[in-house]
Amino acid sequence: MKITDVKVLPVDRYLFVQVETDAGITGLGESGTWGYLEASGAVVERFRDYLLGEDPLRIEHHWQYLYRCTHFRGAAVMGALSAVDIALWEIAGKHFGVPAYQLLGGKCRDKARVYYHVFGKTKEELIQGCIDAKSQGFTAVGHLTPFLDSERTESYFMTHTDKMRDAIETVAAYRDAVGDEVDLCIEIHRRLDPAEAIVLGRGIEPYRPFFFEDPIRPDNFDAMAEVAQKINIPIATGERLHTIYEFEMLLARNAVQYVRPDVCMAGGISHSKKIAALAEAHHVGVVPHNPLSPVSTAACIQLAACIPNFALQEYPKGEGESPKSEIVKGAPEIQDGFLTIPDSPGIGVTLAEDAMDRFPPIKMGKVTRQHIDGSVVDQ
Repeated sequence: MKITDVKVLPVDRYLFVQVETDAGITGLGESGTWGYLEASGAVVERFRDYLLGEDPLRIEHHWQYLYRCTHFRGAAVMGALSAVDIALWEIAGKHFGVPAYQLLGGKCRDKARVYYHVFGKTKEELIQGCIDAKSQGFTAVGHLTPFLDSERTESYFMTHTDKMRDAIETVAAYRDAVGDEVDLCIEIHRRLDPAEAIVLGRGIEPYRPFFFEDPIRPDNFDAMAEVAQKINIPIATGERLHTIYEFEMLLARNAVQYVRPDVCMAGGISHSKKIAALAEAHHVGVVPHNPLSPVSTAACIQLAACIPNFALQEYPKGEGESPKSEIVKGAPEIQDGFLTIPDSPGIGVTLAEDAMDRFPPIKMGKVTRQHIDGSVVDQ
């Protein structure tokens, strides 16, 4: 079996990669470089020159070749490599007639617990979103900010005291709204410095969050470790990291209790399973990052199925709604807050034939929120 084509398929706000073979078997993958999909697509085109004529089943060899051939790294490169890797695992699964996870050690579980996205521009909307998620059977909610999802065009200012008080009260309100039947995954989106993160982390401890996600920017692992050592709630981070080497440095510092590899940007299924193994050696759980399409969800579920330290799966809003439900067919089924581990060959999803025509690519805008003094604010 040989690879005959590698196609870049931009659809809506997603970037898919389809690998075709002379056996008539195709594989579908997705790049997680959501802010720079055009760059990631260009990298795939360069990868195509190498992949044509190659055996698609030599997945690890192709991974190493593409990762090491140009000496440079970055999100665009890793997103492209991830998409190709996922597509190759699907081809392998289809070739052998089994789900991809069956080739990676088989199932550790029959279903994967998820957390549901909650959005809102007001505290009342966010609280109601938690209540609605609970009524739909979800036992965990996430993407849950204590700072509100304000417009990035709005200038920001709050005093430290007001900022901390309001955030702590907001988390308390979430807990009051859902009781102890729903876990809270508190999303900070890297908008605090270490001193603020420590104050807030200690302040929300009584409300028992499942994790405290990305309290600070991920650039300095020592700073993340300092926050982890001074609070008594778990930190989740890793969605902006690309390699096993970065995750190992984070884990070695005891700076994280839940790693968050993005299967569509951290090297695909191959590399994410290695990241999970590193985490397992540190007694750290895995919560795969997943803000993308049902292709990403399907790839994440392959990982969740075959690792022992899977903890929770991010389940983005809109999976059963248009356009997602019309772009991709065969998305994993959800029931009572769990995704069923599929038994279909490969990763189990297909791209609708008319997806590119019906949902042309959407260019991502670049709007960064600013402080009232004109400086940049993370959100």
